[in-house]
Amino acid sequence: MTMPSEKYITNLKLAVICSSNMNRSMEAHAFLAKKGFYVKSFGTGDKVKLPGSAADKPNVYDFGVSYDEIYSDLLAKDKTLYTQNGLLHTLDRNRRIKLKPERFQESSDKFDVLITCEERVYDQVLEYMDSKEAVDNSIVHVINIDIQDNLEEATIGAFLISDLCSMLSQSEDLDNDIEEVLHNFEEKCQRPILHSIVFN
Repeated sequence: MTMPSEKYITNLKLAVICSSNMNRSMEAHAFLAKKGFYVKSFGTGDKVKLPGSAADKPNVYDFGVSYDEIYSDLLAKDKTLYTQNGLLHTLDRNRRIKLKPERFQESSDKFDVLITCEERVYDQVLEYMDSKEAVDNSIVHVINIDIQDNLEEATIGAFLISDLCSMLSQSEDLDNDIEEVLHNFEEKCQRPILHSIVFN
């Protein structure tokens, strides 16, 4: 039995993607879900990388290790440090949204719009979408907004992504309107936007 789509404010299926599915994509995921959008979030990196006790000592986890497990690991390593730098708070939010970080390249879900949070991630998404076999040739819009990977920028980024998704959801013919929508959004937010079309 399929779920009725009326519970979402739009039929658009959205994905927000950063490198580790930890900060930027999860902040936007939380924001969009609260607003009633159909949204999932992903990372494109090989591993989930988090700041450690020094710049050359990051905490590295495999995708699929749960937010709970990462939280417990950091708590045991240095509760004070990871409370002060906001990581424990971030993980606490994340585990209320979903079980674990997910890698975009391992997902079989289909989306109408993929929003990436940095140009490197945008390139990785395009590379992956180009490499896989198209199923039904449905159009997917890939949009990049550069968001620095810190807590403050992630919050600002979530507002921007939410604004953009609201503008996209108001279009009755997104494939025709998207250039105009993105142009208006770019003028409003004063950040450069990248946009490509790929096929599912």
